[in-house]
Amino acid sequence: MSFQRVAVLGAGTMGRGIAQLCAQAGLELRLYDPSAEQLTQAHASIQGQLARLVEKGKLPAAEQHAALERLRPAAELDEACAGAELVIEAAPEVMELKVSLLSQVLRLVPSEALLASNTSSLSVTELGQRLGAPARTLGLHFFNPPPVMPLLEIVRGVGTSEDAVERALGFAQRLGKEPIVVRDFPGFASSRLGVALGAEAIRMLEQGVASAEDIDRAMELGYRHPMGPLKLTDLVGLDVRLAILEHLHRELGEPFRPPALLRQLVRAGRLGKKSGRGFYDWSSGQPRSIG
Repeated sequence: MSFQRVAVLGAGTMGRGIAQLCAQAGLELRLYDPSAEQLTQAHASIQGQLARLVEKGKLPAAEQHAALERLRPAAELDEACAGAELVIEAAPEVMELKVSLLSQVLRLVPSEALLASNTSSLSVTELGQRLGAPARTLGLHFFNPPPVMPLLEIVRGVGTSEDAVERALGFAQRLGKEPIVVRDFPGFASSRLGVALGAEAIRMLEQGVASAEDIDRAMELGYRHPMGPLKLTDLVGLDVRLAILEHLHRELGEPFRPPALLRQLVRAGRLGKKSGRGFYDWSSGQPRSIG
């Protein structure tokens, strides 16, 4: 069964990107957030992103208008979830929050609706068990920014049904994504590899091996990474990376111990692009080397 109506819960950076992607793909989309201000900002951001695509000739103006017609902000959870065949949770990386939110969703959606989390590290198996709906719970891990990044990591929990995985693969195809299917294991495939590289880059910066810019250039020019690990950490959010590392350190041990420098920068409010400063200065909109 293909999806026609999708609900995205959380209008932060990832939630609004997933919402835009779904609306562009022709899906009826409801974007929920308890904050009216966050919803307003998200809708304006999506409008701006679509307008830029039109200006660059990458999206016909008619499709821009159609996508905006399909996208509806929702300040109430029941409004967002009514008739939804797929619900994608894009809330902060806190298991209790995700369980609480999706437990409410279970009472509002049809019995065949899939429950998906955009988590980058938490256990999909635990989430499904705590919801009492393991067969239809899975991970849909998008990458930032969702409308641009081609990968979609589909995470299969221990109880996730084959039907749910097949429907998720069809959804990925509808969005034009390149999916990989991974078992539910701490860090999955992408986060485990990505944060390990990012943590080592932070340790190198901490030890004075090279500047942030040169560490990034080493990976961009030497290994053809489209973006260096420190710049990518700024884009993802230092607080998000710290939370993932803390979780993986608990689950997998010493190799994932968060670097002291990362903790210091988070305490100082230097969270990356969203706060204007991280390993780079983003105040001008483009990353500039600090120091």
